[in-house]
This record gives sequence, C-alpha cells and structure tokens, in this order.
Amino acid sequence: MIRNSDTLPPKQMTPLESIANKTRREFLTTSASGLGGMALGSMLAQEGVLNAATAVDGDQFRELNSHKNPKAKACIFIYMAGAPSQLDLFENKPKLNELDGSSLPKEILDKARFAFIKPETAKLMGSPRTWKKHGKSGMEFSDFLPHIGSCADDILKVSSLHSEEFNHHPGQLMMQCGVSRFGMPAMGSWVNYGLGSPSQNLPGYVVLTAGRGASGGSTLWQSGFLPSKYAGVQFRNQGDPVLNLKNPDGLPPELQRAGLDALKDLNQQRYQEVHDPEIASRIANFELANRMQSAAPDLVDLSGETQETLDLYGVGRPEPEGIGFRGSLPGVATYDTFSRNCLLARRMVERGVRFINIVHASWDQHSQLDKHLAYNAGAADQPIAALIKDLKRRGMLDSTMVVWGSEFGRTPLGENRNGRPDVTGRDHHPSAYTMLMAGGGLKGGLSYGKSDDIGWDIAENPVHINDLHATMLRQFGLDHLKLTYRFQGRDFRLTDVGGKVIQDWIA
Repeated sequence: MIRNSDTLPPKQMTPLESIANKTRREFLTTSASGLGGMALGSMLAQEGVLNAATAVDGDQFRELNSHKNPKAKACIFIYMAGAPSQLDLFENKPKLNELDGSSLPKEILDKARFAFIKPETAKLMGSPRTWKKHGKSGMEFSDFLPHIGSCADDILKVSSLHSEEFNHHPGQLMMQCGVSRFGMPAMGSWVNYGLGSPSQNLPGYVVLTAGRGASGGSTLWQSGFLPSKYAGVQFRNQGDPVLNLKNPDGLPPELQRAGLDALKDLNQQRYQEVHDPEIASRIANFELANRMQSAAPDLVDLSGETQETLDLYGVGRPEPEGIGFRGSLPGVATYDTFSRNCLLARRMVERGVRFINIVHASWDQHSQLDKHLAYNAGAADQPIAALIKDLKRRGMLDSTMVVWGSEFGRTPLGENRNGRPDVTGRDHHPSAYTMLMAGGGLKGGLSYGKSDDIGWDIAENPVHINDLHATMLRQFGLDHLKLTYRFQGRDFRLTDVGGKVIQDWIA
C-alpha cells in the first residue's frame, strides 16, 4: 500500500529551520550519555575563556582576572619526589638530639598516623649533621648543603608546610595538582592556561627528570580536564629532546609542510562541526611540534655556554664512587643529568618557557639515611645554587621563581618497621616540613614559620599546600579564586576550596 506521504515531495526548510536543524545535529553529535545540556554549557564557557587564555603574553586575561604588577614571568619547580628529611637538611633541632632514643609523649602518639612505623616501639632519632648560619640573614643549613647555604640571602625558607597526605602518590598529586585525585591539571598547566606561553617554538610547560623518577609519573604534569596543549612535555636532556622529532630519511620539509597543512584543514573542518576544544589543541600541538624541530635541538646544545658556566652548574661531574642505591640507576650519570637539567631550565626561561618542572627521585630514605641523603644532596646542592646565582647575575631572578620542594617531610622518629632491625631511616611526615623558594618577587633571607622543638608539629605560621599555590599564582598576577575552569558542572581551580595568599612572603 502506498501512503500519500510517500508520494509527496520533501518539504523545503526555511533558512531558520535549516540553522535550527544544523545546530540540533551538532548538539547531538557533541553530547553523550544524556548530559548534552551540561556538556554544551561547559563547552561554551570554555570557548570564551580559551580565547583569553591563549594570548601570547596573557595581558587580556590578567587585566580581567588578576592582581596588578605581577612579578614572576616563569617558574622553575625543582621537585624532590620521595620527601627529603628536613631534620637533616634545613631544621636544626638540638632538643631532638637531646631526646634521641626517647619515646614520644603518649598524648602525641595516640593521635599520630604512620606509613610504616610501629608506634608502640617508636623512638625519637636525632641528626648527626653539623649546622652553619649563612649570609646576613643567618639562615641555617646542614653540612649537606653548603652551596645552597651560600644563596641564603636570596632564599625564602618556609618551615611550616603541612599536608593531609602521607603516602607518596596522593601527596605528589596534592603538591603538583592542588588535590590528591587523578585527572586534575598540574600547576604548570594552570599557569599556562591563565597566561598563555610567551614561547612560539617551545612548549609553555616542560618537564625534565633525573634519577629513578617520581612514583606519580606523568600524572604529576598532566593537563587533566584542561585542553591537552597545556600538558607538560617531557624533554630528554641529551640527544633529541623529544623522540621522533627529526623527519625520517627521504622526507623533504616541503612534503612535510604540505601534509601538515592538509591535516590542519581536515581538523579545522571537524572542529567547525563539533567544536571540541581537543581538536583545536591537536592543531596547535602539530604546529608546535613542527617549529620545535629547529628550536629544541638548539636548546639542548650547550656548546655556546662558557666553561665557567658549565663548571658553575657541575656539568660533566662524575658519579661519586662507592655509592649505589635505590635513588641511582646503573649506568646513568645522575649528577651530570641534574646539572644539565638546571642549566637547561635557565635556557628555557630565556626562550620563553613559562613553567619548568625538574623532577628528581627518590628521596624516600626509610633506611641508610646518612648515605642516601648524602648522595641526593650532593646531586642537587651545587646545580640549584648555580641556577639561583646564574639567574641573578643575568638579571632574571626577579622575574623567575625557583621552588625546591616535595610532597611531605620525614618524621623525627627512627623507622622501626618489621624485618629491619637497624633504625637508620625516617618515615613519612606531612605534619610539618620545609620548602625553599627564591626570586619571582619573593623575599630573600626570610625564614618563615617554624616547627616545635623536635620537628613534630607546627609551632608558628602554618602553611597549607594550597596557600603555597595561591601565593605562587599571585606572583604571576593571577587570582587563585578567579583562575577557574568549568568541568562537569563545577568551577574547578588549583587551590580547590582552600588557599590564601601569604602576604609576608611578598617583597
């Protein structure tokens, strides 16, 4: 049977109906799982923000959403994964030495949480380190850090950090991403999202590694729900900075350019259909990779540096003899690698890279503390001091923030876990620990906050990790309360639901 409707010509849509139908198709294409309204609203909000955030120098975003007179233009965050012992590097505790071998008071022990320590037999453990006051400020450092001590008057030492997390991966996520959950953007991603990247030929966020690598891996420099162009890009410090950066043999630049143009046209066409920000990120990343083919090899070529500069950083230093442990890798020159990373970080800042992470692991010294800490401190001390001094003599320290920190500190108790009769290490301790900062408009020669006489708890001026983040963003001219991104119906920010700017740190 033939219905009358089957024989009728198709109805011609008006221009308004055609637009409505096209919009409806796009809506259905880009919405999933019945959450189309939420996704579309989020997409529209993102699109408006991204236009400001991708400005080369961030002036538009800063004018609308930030403080005046930002001091920092770049950050070098030296991340010591695994948690260095503040009691053997930064905090001289004579009382702890006096009480060596004693038990914690019961009222403290009953409230304590430990990763591995057996509370019932835990004993306080003093430090064998010797201490020296440095500079006009009289800032104290142990004998493991003589070079960093020489920079005391440029350093802000914060001795009252605390965190809720006492296991490594959650703690690392908290420090790098503001919360201890997967899928959240790292601080470097937030800064580049808010300000854009001044560099046209290198990523705005670069990661360098030394040693074994952090247990959190690439989750510590992810872009999370931000577009992927804001993710950290891991560089190698020798050879090709990024694998597969060179063209294969036989591929001329003209043919590569033609292929990229065709791919760009296809991606742009798809973007116009679905308005997915990840397609825009894909286009940007392909173009950046093309420009990096000439810029990145020049970055890691240190032949133009003077021998005095190479020696200052310790480039080419040999590994210490007779030290092999979980923080080193067989056949890998960690000392030389760390020196190169610090020098490369300065070169990246000169080329407009906004945020650099230098990740070094592992500082997780549960045993053989003196031996292992001596190795790690020896790897880090000279290059970090050289970085501060080099930035300063080049007039770059005022606009470059250098940060030295980790996810938490170490307990004043010696570790006594089952199966380890020798109490020669320290357990995780998030209740009170120390970080160092320099440059970027922060006060040098300032010791802020302090822990109690044994380093167990905070005695003065507590600083939560989100307070640290809020203050760092402030130095970039960003208001941590306004630097947000709408995702799954909520406005997210680096400092989550906390954080306050610490005005005492600001020069």
